[in-house]
This record gives sequence, C-alpha cells and structure tokens, in this order.
Amino acid sequence: MSAKHPMVTDRYIAPKRRTRWPGSILARKFFHRDPREVAPELLNKVLACADGRAGRIVEVEAYCGAIDPAAHSYRGKTARNAVMFGPPGHMYVYFTYGMHWCCNTVCGDEGEGAGVLIRALEPIAGIESMRAVRPHAARDRDLCSGPARLTQAMGITGEQNGIDLVKARQGYTVLDDGMPAPENVPGSARIGIREGTDLLWRWYVAGNPNVSKP
Repeated sequence: MSAKHPMVTDRYIAPKRRTRWPGSILARKFFHRDPREVAPELLNKVLACADGRAGRIVEVEAYCGAIDPAAHSYRGKTARNAVMFGPPGHMYVYFTYGMHWCCNTVCGDEGEGAGVLIRALEPIAGIESMRAVRPHAARDRDLCSGPARLTQAMGITGEQNGIDLVKARQGYTVLDDGMPAPENVPGSARIGIREGTDLLWRWYVAGNPNVSKP
C-alpha cells in the first residue's frame, strides 16, 4: 500500500484535495475493450474539467450493446444513441426523466454500442465551483453522489455529447493520477433498470461515502 495513493480496503482513506488534479490522460486503447473490463478499472481514475473541477470515479456501470437489454444501444443505432456506436474514448451524454443528464465513456469496438455509465464521483478539486451550481447540497459528499448530480456539478450537458475524452482541448478528460483501482471488486446489480437486473455489472469503491447506493 502506498502512502501517497492508499488503496481502499476495509477502511476508506480520503485522498488529499488539490486545486488542480494532475495525471496522465487515459489512452484510447484503455477504452477499446469490453466495458465489463473497463468499468472496474475506471474506479479511482479522475474525471477532470479544464476549468479546474475534478472528481475521483467511485461508482460505475457497464452497458454491453446488443447483448444487454438495459443498454440504450440494445435495439440498434438511433439519433439519440449514435455516439455509443462511435469510436471508443468519447463521452456519451443522454437526457433522462425529462430533467437529468448522465454521462458515459464509450467502450469496445466502433459500431458495438457499448459504454460505461459514471454513477458517482468524489469531489477533489473545484469544489466551490461545484457548490455554485449545486447550492442545495448540504455536504461535499452530496455534490456528485449519483449520475445526475455529478453531471450538474461538473457542468456536463448535451453540449458534451460526443466529445473526445482522449483530447484535453475538448474540455473533459479521464486521468490516471497513480491511485490504483481497488482489487477484486465484486460486481453488483445495476440501479434504475427494468431489464438485465440479473447482470452484476455495477462496481463501486467500498466504504466511499460518495457512492450513490451501497
């Protein structure tokens, strides 16, 4: 266990906050894999915005295209889900319940329609900016504990649908700052779906208070 980047085991240890979060941008080959491989490895990576806001990814769900009845892409390509069928490493953003945005990383082969939903972040930089757009959040842990909360806190809307996360100039990236993903994380059932409820394709950092639901 590293003192600088402690792994999450039975006891959660919060990382130190910084105003800017350094790290290397994840390469396209990271996303060019089965989303069930990508998802647990995204845990403890950092979703960062060019304006200084950043959050550590602590909860994710995989969606697997034509084999997954819960995936937006299950029935094929449409205008709404077209980004999911594009190159891996892009951000797929969709509107849900007529009021919320949710963001995903596109994974797998182009044309596959696979991705990983980012369900929760731990705020680590730009927290005052997050609070400015989520003034009713009572605690820092309430800022990004859910897919709709995190997009609001990070300023993600339909305008970001299709941006390339591998290219920093497009405003949002996923960074590896050296903190490893927790090992041997068991999968659990995904949240808020009606089909594919038996598929254990949700992963989260155990003990992290920012996870939407334990």
